[in-house]
Amino acid sequence: MPYKLQDRSVLITGGSRGLGAEIARKFAAEGCNVAINYANNEAPAQELAKELEQEYKVKAVVIKGDCGVMADCTRCVEETIKALGGIDVVIGNAGWTKFTDFNDLDAMSEEEWDKCYAVNVKGQHALLKAALPTFKKNAEGGVFLITSSVAGVSLSGSSMAYSVTKAAQLHLMKCLANTQGEKVRINAVLPGLLLTDWGNLYGEERLAMLKDRAVLKQETKLGDCADAYVLLAKNTSITGENLRVDSGLVIQHL
Repeated sequence: MPYKLQDRSVLITGGSRGLGAEIARKFAAEGCNVAINYANNEAPAQELAKELEQEYKVKAVVIKGDCGVMADCTRCVEETIKALGGIDVVIGNAGWTKFTDFNDLDAMSEEEWDKCYAVNVKGQHALLKAALPTFKKNAEGGVFLITSSVAGVSLSGSSMAYSVTKAAQLHLMKCLANTQGEKVRINAVLPGLLLTDWGNLYGEERLAMLKDRAVLKQETKLGDCADAYVLLAKNTSITGENLRVDSGLVIQHL
């Protein structure tokens, strides 16, 4: 039987713009109350919260926090529980990269590699660790969804550090799903090229090349990608899986 999303409490990290904002709209449309995490720019988060409340008649709150800081990850979960009265779904959408030459081993500093690992891997661990006690108390458990990337299953991406940490993130997801019991379903969505503020930093030439490389000869549609999170949240028989939504940019043979 599908997991009903009506009246659920959802935390979305990196939720104020781009894919995160579209995910927030999709869950609000299902009747969920939403906590929108942002790192620095409060205005888009507040505007989105207002939009969700007016259009979908749900409760929406904003929470500032750096998802590369473990204490902030924990606090985001705690503030969601306080503001919304509980937590049912956590979507670890925040990520970090620096657009660099993939071949250049000096393109990123040690501090930048550490930041990439902190946000993309350690932060996800911290989010689930903070939410898990509540998930276990919930009658129907909880859902943890990670925004990963096809960069985690291919030798490409905005930087080598991003590709490496996204691969580590996927392994973490599987380890968590395999060990944390029957009260939590844990999966990852792997978008391809998204034409968000971040994606557009590739530049016109690289964007055209990536669209052409995809089997469907197009970018990943933002709405289609966000729909995948709703699908995974509702499906009670999927855990420990990678769901690629990439217009056929990276088709694996196994």
